[in-house]
Amino acid sequence: MNISKEQLDELNAVVTVDIAKADYNDKVEKILKDYRKNANIPGFRKGHVPMGLVKKQYGKAVLVDEVNKLLQDALNKYLTEEKLDVLGNPLPKEKEGFNWDSDDYSFEFELGLAPKFEVKLTGKKSITHYKIVANDEMIDNQINTIQKQYGKLVPQETVEQEFLVAGTFKNEEKEIDNNYTVSLDKIKGKRNLDKFLGSKVGDEIKLKTKGLFADNHDLVSALKIDNDSANDLDIEVVFTITEINKQELADLDKELFDKLYGPDIVKTVTELKERIKGDAEKQFEQQSDQQLLNDVTESALENTKFDLPVEFLQKWIQATGEKPLTVDEAKDEFEKSEKGLRYQLIEGKLISDNELQVTFDELKDFAKDLIKAQMAQFGQNSPEDKELEDIAARILSNQDEVKRISEQLMSKKLLNYFKENVKLKVKELSFDEFIKEVYK
Repeated sequence: MNISKEQLDELNAVVTVDIAKADYNDKVEKILKDYRKNANIPGFRKGHVPMGLVKKQYGKAVLVDEVNKLLQDALNKYLTEEKLDVLGNPLPKEKEGFNWDSDDYSFEFELGLAPKFEVKLTGKKSITHYKIVANDEMIDNQINTIQKQYGKLVPQETVEQEFLVAGTFKNEEKEIDNNYTVSLDKIKGKRNLDKFLGSKVGDEIKLKTKGLFADNHDLVSALKIDNDSANDLDIEVVFTITEINKQELADLDKELFDKLYGPDIVKTVTELKERIKGDAEKQFEQQSDQQLLNDVTESALENTKFDLPVEFLQKWIQATGEKPLTVDEAKDEFEKSEKGLRYQLIEGKLISDNELQVTFDELKDFAKDLIKAQMAQFGQNSPEDKELEDIAARILSNQDEVKRISEQLMSKKLLNYFKENVKLKVKELSFDEFIKEVYK
């Protein structure tokens, strides 16, 4: 057997595999002898079928199968030994005049080679790393929400500003009949609000749905309809009051603090605000880090230039798709996947050059940390290491979970690398400001 490579250019090559009769004949003969021993052919006793008949019936199929096995093994071994970094898979070239009745065979494969390049993560400008802070307004709103959640409802005779009014929305034509509690601070417009104020249990209030709530999502919930139906809905509904309550806020005292965080963890309002601020900013950090990953990715794609074996990749997509593709369809598929392929190559080089590969021990420790964090959400703050080991072992026996957790850990490794090696400009802003800036 002989294998040779013709380098067409930096990104394309052709590998030729020459297979002689001596490379496969002994194996084919052995298989045919085994066939002869076990063949059941009418007119012949088992094990006494003439070899000529066995070869005539099975010889070509066995030959083709064994040559193909030999070919694939030799090609894979060659690519590994020569350390050829190929994109996709080798594509067999059609050869005119190929004949399986010959003794010797020659096969050609097109290769698309990965480009050589240096990763450039940023251009001239530094990348913004957002630091999202919880401002006083957000903290106060969160405290107000907590006080409402742990407060109590006090029944009232008549509706006043900011009361909670329970009742039923009805419209026979649209088959609307839904119980709902209206928070008056969500009602839009003085005219609508005035219809509620001063009302009592049992009163019926006629309302127009258009412009009833400040947020259209509240209309969806109030009438129990879908979003599409709620858009531009302009009908009359009747709201029958069944209950009127005043929301009394819970006191900001030790009893509330202990309910929230456990005995003696938070003792004052100042400590409560600090805890809320810290918890919120820890959650914001995840969003900030994800945005940093996205921004560095886009920057790397923009600033790291290299060519790809485009023609080969389009042919490869055409040949390996789930369904047959035309040349134009394969071209479209390549254009859709090109950006992802480019970053995959960039990421692979970053990982290889900086030894960021995920080891099994790292994966196991990372899985245990994830498990520990999840258990803490359910009040299990000090699990034993053996329990964590057992759970991690079960999770890591599932290949889908291994893939998912490995991707999380690799994202974390890349993020840490970016923070240490990319020129960053820290920008401090509130969550609302972050949303406006990033998703504008």
